[in-house]
Amino acid sequence: MKHPNLVLVFADQWRYQASGFGGDANVRTPNVDRLSGVSLSFTTAVSGCPVCSPARASLLTGQYPDEHGVFVNDVCLGSQAVSLADAYKNAGYDTAYIGKWHLDGHGRSNYIPSGRRHGFDFWQVLECTHDYNHSFYYAGEDATRRIWPGYDAEAQTRQAQQYIHEHAQGKPFCLVLSWGPPHNPYDSAPERYARMYDPSRLTLRLNVPLAIHEQARQNLAGYYAHVSALDALIGDLWQTLQAEQIADDTLFVIWSDHGDMLGSQGQWRKQRPWDESIRVPLLVHYPALLGQQGRNLDTPINTPDLMPTILSLSGIPIPATVRGMDYAPHLLGEAAAPADAVLLACYQPFGEYTRQEHGGREYRGLRSRRYTYARDLNGPWLLYDDKADPYQMHNLIADPQYASLQQDFDNQLTKLLKRYNDEFRPGQDYIERWNYTVDATGTVPYTE
Repeated sequence: MKHPNLVLVFADQWRYQASGFGGDANVRTPNVDRLSGVSLSFTTAVSGCPVCSPARASLLTGQYPDEHGVFVNDVCLGSQAVSLADAYKNAGYDTAYIGKWHLDGHGRSNYIPSGRRHGFDFWQVLECTHDYNHSFYYAGEDATRRIWPGYDAEAQTRQAQQYIHEHAQGKPFCLVLSWGPPHNPYDSAPERYARMYDPSRLTLRLNVPLAIHEQARQNLAGYYAHVSALDALIGDLWQTLQAEQIADDTLFVIWSDHGDMLGSQGQWRKQRPWDESIRVPLLVHYPALLGQQGRNLDTPINTPDLMPTILSLSGIPIPATVRGMDYAPHLLGEAAAPADAVLLACYQPFGEYTRQEHGGREYRGLRSRRYTYARDLNGPWLLYDDKADPYQMHNLIADPQYASLQQDFDNQLTKLLKRYNDEFRPGQDYIERWNYTVDATGTVPYTE
């Protein structure tokens, strides 16, 4: 089997619903909509622990957060697991990472030495910033801080295009491009995209309470502007692959680390178990193996499953440290889906999801093709029929007609937790187990 190139592009906080192919009539995403038409497009791709650092660590290790230890933001990912880049390097690939990292935990603006880059050689990275128009980075082994010109996602994409151009005819490469937008602040997208959206003309999801409509519309207008900017950049990357005549032999993956509530359920940001927080776009384009015909897949797939699936599609052995499931045989039509439901988890409610301020709680749950189920430390919490109730406005947990279904899901969850050795303990237990220090909001303090 010929090893394909890998171009893995992901945004921060881009929810599945904020795209044309995801059903949002407000937003303009012509490039990803076109790409979805010739790709495998997952309608139930789930960020099982919907927070920045945990999701990124699971992407790179194929493990769940209570195993790799990154279940909160701003802690350092250890080197016990074989990383995505290590696996590609072992297969003879060049490796590259451009953009936001958020896995080092040694200050958001500090230089990250090569020993903590988990196998990536070409390196133009900053740990974390949300100042998208005044964004710094470090290149290679030079500890001099540099600045991306203009809107950082655009400058990072131009660097990725240059990398593709320089490596198109050499040995295969693994390129990861990580953008900061559309994560808030929402008002910082390029003006040409901000002009596209008038808050007063936006249609809100039905689960956004009336009292916060104005705030939700203002936030969404800026959010959509970022999304449209990223959509244009995805189009540029796709054109570069075609111009270099490697599009058919490149595994081109579009993903997001988690979603954004944006007022749905009266909530903001992530960590929650509702669809706006957990469902993310996932497009897999690889014509040489998967064909030119696009199709939608409602098979649930979780973040730890991405690494083994991508490696398998690339013809690369899956490391023994991986806990996620390989979906490649299912994508190729050779096997049934490896799971009917995937795990949802919040190990430590923190920051904007603190228990005192926003009703935050530890939870474990399942997302299947049709249902969402979650329990907190006190017992069953949420049950939704996502087909009959796509906005998740009717919690069925106390409905006697669904008692049997609820028990079935609870039994499934218990078995899944046992499979992954997840004891479902209070968040403070995990903090103590990993020897982290948190502040009053449950957040690991960080320095810029």
